[in-house]
Amino acid sequence: MLKIPIVLTLLFGAWASQTPATGTLDFEMFKTQVQPIFLAKRAGHARCISCHASGTPLRLQPLPPGRTMWNDEESRKNFEAVRRFVVPGSMKSMLLVHPLAEQAGGDFFHNGGKHWTSQNDPEWQVLKTWVVGSSRSEQ
Repeated sequence: MLKIPIVLTLLFGAWASQTPATGTLDFEMFKTQVQPIFLAKRAGHARCISCHASGTPLRLQPLPPGRTMWNDEESRKNFEAVRRFVVPGSMKSMLLVHPLAEQAGGDFFHNGGKHWTSQNDPEWQVLKTWVVGSSRSEQ
């Protein structure tokens, strides 16, 4: 019997390999605006880094004890890990739909729960701007 993490790893790996990121994503925006979202505390939820530092297909660098942010090398590794789950310009990117509630346009599953119940949430808007770009329309 396959366990859910194994199945999810296979599904995410297949998705990532079939949807290459052909556009551009801004590293500086990622480093200064997107990464802090992974460390933010939310009522009723674990911080993203709590699960995504190990055991998930989207693997962030562990945050060393005593530090509140990643250094440039760790940020670059995080950028490379996250961009595998993003199709630049696409509102269907997993980074946008996975942690978003279904009634707000998200997909059906995120083991860590649905962090945002609305596309109007300021954190979700930062992710959208990074993925879609500020001048591009929704797809």
